[in-house]
Amino acid sequence: MLERISRLPFFYLLQNKSIRNFIFLFLIQSSNILISLLAMPVLVRAIGVSEFGLVNLSFSVILLFNVLVSYGYNLSGPRNIALAADNSEVLSQTFSEIIWSKNLLAAMALVFILILGKGFGFFEDYLFILGWSTILLFSEATATIWFFQGKESLHWASLANVFGKLLYLGLIIGLINDPSGSYLANFFLGATAILTNLILLGYIHFGLNIRLRWPDVRSIWQSWKNNLLLFFSGMTAHLAVNGGVIILSFFASAQVLGLYGIAERVAMVLRIAPTLITQAAYPRASVLFYQDSGKCYQFLRKVQWTSLAVGLAIGVLVNLFAPGIIQLVSGKNLGDAVAILKILAFLPLLAGLNIVNMLIILVTDEKKTLFHSTWAFCVYMLAASVLLTHYYGGTGLAVALLTTELAAYLFTSALLWKSKAHILTEYYRGFLSRHYHS
Repeated sequence: MLERISRLPFFYLLQNKSIRNFIFLFLIQSSNILISLLAMPVLVRAIGVSEFGLVNLSFSVILLFNVLVSYGYNLSGPRNIALAADNSEVLSQTFSEIIWSKNLLAAMALVFILILGKGFGFFEDYLFILGWSTILLFSEATATIWFFQGKESLHWASLANVFGKLLYLGLIIGLINDPSGSYLANFFLGATAILTNLILLGYIHFGLNIRLRWPDVRSIWQSWKNNLLLFFSGMTAHLAVNGGVIILSFFASAQVLGLYGIAERVAMVLRIAPTLITQAAYPRASVLFYQDSGKCYQFLRKVQWTSLAVGLAIGVLVNLFAPGIIQLVSGKNLGDAVAILKILAFLPLLAGLNIVNMLIILVTDEKKTLFHSTWAFCVYMLAASVLLTHYYGGTGLAVALLTTELAAYLFTSALLWKSKAHILTEYYRGFLSRHYHS
């Protein structure tokens, strides 16, 4: 019986490391989203709308500083781990270097926040909440998903993440009962994340024999120099994703911001699909590229078609069920939010166009190309958002974000062609040859 079950197509697919990687990454991201959706109404009822706004604002500030803490290691780390998979000494050195680098950056970010708050009067209205929220800097610093992603073994990381998020939900339900406890909301999120991170660090150190040790300070400095462009790319990408709402706030009322926010929250869940596909395929593509370029290009074509098929399916289904989705999320029938969601539903499809470009950039370590492309489409997004939001409000912003995905593909393709034309030629030659013979 078990032998028959193992022969089913689903179990055959699970034997593919990239597909397993995608499934576990999806589990991690979906649990994060689900818990945040469940926690939001709980917190609003307990601490009130105004305090929730301060909690959310503090969280946004920490997210911005976490771009510094991650410093591009979430992109370079999986590749370095994948390439050193058979060398425990190199793995230990790389793992230790990244972990200590991120913790040192977290400490620097904490000092910088305190100087801004205490010395220059920033964050005056919510400095107490922000202070307790800084634990999130160290939850980012101790995160090890990038390591397990590089090892293409995310099952323990995904289970630990689910456990941590459920513990966080239980803590806010049980211990935050009035506005005076608002400072604990982000603190609990960071504390539970650190707890699960420490468990995973112990498993890596003792279970996998990847030793965590203090690296040479010069190697940390060199890694910062190597990742500088990735850091700037991450910062611009963060601004491109989060800058639209800020722009909308200059042109729209709180009601319009609320309607857009409901649709955007759903859309950002959908937008995770191409990101997960990229993250799942990245380690395998890195290894194949240096072992057998022909197999690598074949693998990339499969990834491209899969991402486009998934994006198209998401766009069509969300358009069909948009009214029901908005009703489920908000409890109301909001026509404007439905219209915005129908536009944003095609974000995954257009984002899927750029997946192969991004994988080529990552496996070939083309940091300059990534840096220039992210700045180019960030500038485009800001310009398009200002123009379209001014005339069309939330709907215009949705169109701006949609066209930004297309602009990102065009900018990245053009820049990649200048530096890696031979790789793109080989990739598309195989695609056209296959299409011709079919």
